[in-house]
Amino acid sequence: MGIASKLIDEQRARMAEAGLRGWPLVSAQLAAKVGPMAVRGLLLRPRLRRAAGIPLVGRGVRVRNAHMIEAGRDLILEDFAEVQGLSSDGIRFGDGVSIGAGCLIRPSSYYSRAIGRGLVMGDGSSLSPGCYIGCSGGVVIGEKTMLGPGVRVFAENHVKDDPSQSIKDQGVAWGAVTIGSGCWIASGVTITAGVTVGDGAVIAAGAVVTKDVPAGAVYGGVPARPLKSPSGTAA
Repeated sequence: MGIASKLIDEQRARMAEAGLRGWPLVSAQLAAKVGPMAVRGLLLRPRLRRAAGIPLVGRGVRVRNAHMIEAGRDLILEDFAEVQGLSSDGIRFGDGVSIGAGCLIRPSSYYSRAIGRGLVMGDGSSLSPGCYIGCSGGVVIGEKTMLGPGVRVFAENHVKDDPSQSIKDQGVAWGAVTIGSGCWIASGVTITAGVTVGDGAVIAAGAVVTKDVPAGAVYGGVPARPLKSPSGTAA
């Protein structure tokens, strides 16, 4: 769907479905927001490793090491999002990916020596405002998966094996995180290193996921446990 269709046809249809008038004003306000975002996207695009279209880039967005980032069509980076591209495998966004306001994507620290692995987000997936994706150990998110506001994903853990040393001095251990396609990760969920969340799974708000979640299951709690099996029966 082209930008003109989004600004005119889509707004007219959604207002009509809600029984509301005034779609031209709504379209004009959206155009006033999208226009500057497209200009910023035009400035960002030549810096990217690959871009299939013109990203829409909000106010205060910070993109570091853009030459390690690949963007599909219709990428949206909302206000004050931060994407750190420095990573061995790069950052790859599929088509129709949306990164919400204030999200942080960090495969590597700005100051430490280690270079992290990076992030892959499939077509149509989205991060809601305030998400943190620590992808030093590698994070893969499938297609059409939604991460709610304030979701935190950590692909590393602090090492604490030697009681004679401080935890800070023992460094970290990486563990890849995989989140399948068609998942709903609700607000405030934390996913720890080494976890795989299967396709179509749902994680309830505020859960802390420390073990794998089967495809189609519903998990919740601290630590997360099954609330409903893939067959739909209560766990």
